[in-house]
Amino acid sequence: MAGKLSLDTYRLLGRSGLRVSPIALGTMTFGTDWGWGAERDEARRIFDTYVDRGGNFIDTSNNYTNGTSERLLGEFAADRRDSLVIATKYTMATRPGDPNSGGNHRKNMVRAVEASLRRLNTDYLDLLQLHAWDGLTPVEEILRAMDDLVSAGKVVYLGISDTPAWQVSRMQAIADLRGWAPLVALQIEYSLIERTVERELIPMAAELGLGVLPWSPLASGVLSGKYTHADLQPRDGEGLIGSRREIAANSGSLTERGLAIADVVKQVAAEQGCSPSRVAIAWTLANPVVTAPIIGARTLAQLEDNLGALDVELTDSQLASLDKASAIELGFPRSYLVGPMMRSLIFGGATIRPRA
Repeated sequence: MAGKLSLDTYRLLGRSGLRVSPIALGTMTFGTDWGWGAERDEARRIFDTYVDRGGNFIDTSNNYTNGTSERLLGEFAADRRDSLVIATKYTMATRPGDPNSGGNHRKNMVRAVEASLRRLNTDYLDLLQLHAWDGLTPVEEILRAMDDLVSAGKVVYLGISDTPAWQVSRMQAIADLRGWAPLVALQIEYSLIERTVERELIPMAAELGLGVLPWSPLASGVLSGKYTHADLQPRDGEGLIGSRREIAANSGSLTERGLAIADVVKQVAAEQGCSPSRVAIAWTLANPVVTAPIIGARTLAQLEDNLGALDVELTDSQLASLDKASAIELGFPRSYLVGPMMRSLIFGGATIRPRA
């Protein structure tokens, strides 16, 4: 990594001119509606600490803690709204039994944005992101509805999350050809445990000008070092929302492989003299395609520790150790195309330097 960072070492979000902090504050932990979040006063301390240190990039969603996240964020941000970059998402169903209360379609998008604006107590969203691909809505409907919201001044920038790379690239091409507002952000799960996005999504983002916003850079807490092999066994009485351990297990992070990677993170952390969480977040920051990992803290102490990742400068050997421990197969066609036989066939033995 090239030098230490700080929250006010701002970066451009994708191919836009929007300046954002190199770590985004995730607010899925704002509110206790799901059984494990932060109470209002603690959420306020987390928010104030992040912003007072120069942080300006805050991520939420219309469904986080059943709307409490947006309401608390709107309250906390009231006196400094214009200096903040507030990102929210839409897709998830909010009214059980109503088939149109979820999905990517125009009706849900418009309804969700209007509701988010009310909860956030603002008249515009800096970044609206499609939360998850529903596999049903035509891309033209999504893009045109998004562009209409931008034209109306209710949304400034657009992004997308948890969507196949081929759909994102198709959407970006259509937006460019039709002169609609482009996508500038790609929010995806990315960590030392979840690197499969390096096969298609990360290269696509680099090529098409999407700033990558990794969620769960600590892999549901596994990379913080708090779990052991004993946690691999299911426990009686746990529920999907009520137990963080159960979420880590159901997400695929809490596995033998995940714990093995966490052990290497601990080794590097010992060399650095810092917590494993800081090392794991610093690893995502070392990727030039990443704009800002999203950290979600339930306590001020967790936030303080995670922000310490900005001070961590991983050595080349440490990066190599982490990469080796977490390596994945890129699969076809990438593994095939970078092999020595194909490189020789394509370039005839010539050495060609790739674009910077």
